[in-house]
Amino acid sequence: MIVMKIYKNTTKENNKSMKEYTTDVLIVGAGPVGLFANYQAGFLGMKTIVVDALDEIGGQLSALYPYKYIYDIPGFTKILAKDLVSNLYEQASQFNKEYLLKRHITNLVSNEDGSYSVHSSLNDVIHCKAIVLAAGAGAFGPNVPPIEGIESYHNKSVFYFVKNPDDFKDKTIVIAGGGDSAVDWAIGLSSVAKKIYVIHRRNQFRAAQSTVDQMYDLAKTGNIELVIPYQLDRLIGNNGMLESVVVKTLSGEEKIIEANCLLPLFGLSRSLGALEKWGFTINKMHSSIDVSPNTLETKLKGIYAVGDVASYEHKIKLITVGFAESASAVHMAWKYVFPNKVFHFVHSTSSKE
Repeated sequence: MIVMKIYKNTTKENNKSMKEYTTDVLIVGAGPVGLFANYQAGFLGMKTIVVDALDEIGGQLSALYPYKYIYDIPGFTKILAKDLVSNLYEQASQFNKEYLLKRHITNLVSNEDGSYSVHSSLNDVIHCKAIVLAAGAGAFGPNVPPIEGIESYHNKSVFYFVKNPDDFKDKTIVIAGGGDSAVDWAIGLSSVAKKIYVIHRRNQFRAAQSTVDQMYDLAKTGNIELVIPYQLDRLIGNNGMLESVVVKTLSGEEKIIEANCLLPLFGLSRSLGALEKWGFTINKMHSSIDVSPNTLETKLKGIYAVGDVASYEHKIKLITVGFAESASAVHMAWKYVFPNKVFHFVHSTSSKE
């Protein structure tokens, strides 16, 4: 193997014996967009391997909110996140079932023939002809509010994700934040919680207007109470169990809210990890990779980015947009994998079962 260029990061790999894989396309990320890319590749007759750092497929849908409804998937009035993941996995499994989980990608080797060899944190080496990056938010974690002593409440009465709404049954909950997650969970937990207080430092919310209107409608019933414009100040409790949340206005007006749980939903901090070392053009503001909007190809030939990790002018961050990007990227990857073949586009309705 003749190596042309090696892109490295500083991740230290373990000393386990190397295991090698060979495939047509490596898909980095097993979230919904990566799963659909896996299906598209299989439909076009390409073999894939999907790598993800989490211990289960589904990305944020599985890790953060499997029981949250998603409302903007074509053909579904609403669908649970976990059910969407299950459906996408089943769809892709018609063709490709190779998933390597619980590992980060680390180094990239560019070979003379235009193919790539990708190393993982478990010392795997995946030889592939093309790569589709569907890494979503990359490595992610919650934005923790700067409240003294909040760490002692973590995973006891302060939570940053809702895995199962039933865990909050009959609780008095304070939800802090003004984006989609805060508004969505105020609505979603209103049917199980005893009472919900929504704290936001502004009078305007950044969430979709339809869900904001729904939250205001629920506030008229009394199950949701809007505490605006206030922001978190401090917590009162013992041994990690919350008793009250103290909030303040910018002018210093204070309010004490008795509550069992606090959900600070201020979004996620993101990191591209090793991808930042691979030679892409990085959009630092959005922690994403610049691509051509026509081909979804990155600065590196044969490597494409789709979903939240892809950046271009007028980008709309929706799962459905990621699906469309996956289809486009995989079709371009087919031409890269099979440069001497003529591509004949076929609709799925024309294929044989």
